[in-house]
Amino acid sequence: MRRSLLLVPVADERLWSVRMGGVRWICGFTDETALARFALHHGPGDQPMHYAALLGARIVDEIVPALGEPGGLAVDIATEDGSMFFPPVVGIVPEAVAVDAGEGGER
Repeated sequence: MRRSLLLVPVADERLWSVRMGGVRWICGFTDETALARFALHHGPGDQPMHYAALLGARIVDEIVPALGEPGGLAVDIATEDGSMFFPPVVGIVPEAVAVDAGEGGER
C-alpha cells in the first residue's frame, strides 16, 4: 500500500473522506476503473470526478496525521470483495496519531 499510487477523489478542493466508526477514512482507488465504480454512486452527476494521484505512504504518513482526528485509508470501497482498510493503528499510521499507541503489551 505504501508504494502504491492511489487515486483519491477531490471535492471542493478537499480529499474525499467518510466518517465511520469514529474514524475519518480517506478513500483511495487503485485504478480509474475502481474510481469510476465509486463515481457512479457518489460523483457529481454527468461531470467528471476530479482526483489526486498520491502514494499510499503520503496519505498515511502526512495526510492522516493532519486530520486532527483518528484517520485511516480505505481502498477500493466500491469494489465487491476487493476493499481494503488500513486503520489508524501503530504500523500503519505514525505512532503519534495511532489509536492504539501506548497500549499495554509489546509490539
